[in-house]
Amino acid sequence: MTSVYSEPLALLPTLALSVRQPWAHAIVKGWKDIENRKWNTSQRGLVCIHASAFIRSNFDDDLDGYSEVVSDHVRPADGEVPSTLMAKHLHFGAIIGVARIVDVTMHHSSPWFFGKYGFVLADQQILAEPIPVKGALGFFDWRPRKIVAPEPPARPVTAQGSLF
Repeated sequence: MTSVYSEPLALLPTLALSVRQPWAHAIVKGWKDIENRKWNTSQRGLVCIHASAFIRSNFDDDLDGYSEVVSDHVRPADGEVPSTLMAKHLHFGAIIGVARIVDVTMHHSSPWFFGKYGFVLADQQILAEPIPVKGALGFFDWRPRKIVAPEPPARPVTAQGSLF
């Protein structure tokens, strides 16, 4: 079941981990309990989950494996599992949730584990609204990388009838 992050956004963790879609989606939905990496980490605790920028070939490559694991192993009580998942239903280039890293393992029974190292996840939560952020490799401080939409140009003030 999906848990929505309810703390103030100012309390979000400073560190983020960028994850390709659709895997980031599976993490914040609370389905994926392992994040696979080729490298180890001593990092533990709550981190932000950043959905990396959209790259069509990466998304297409990952979608088959994602769909197979979801259809075989995900049975959320609220019935939120999509039969098909398309890029237009996902967020890219944004902080989309949080997860707690509780361990790192090289062997795990989770159907999501297939990497050399598996970051064991708990307390996954989705943000109500994604925060656009430019990603980075490894763990990164996301706040200076936040993308702020430009202010719309000010409209010229029109005269209020005849003042003269």
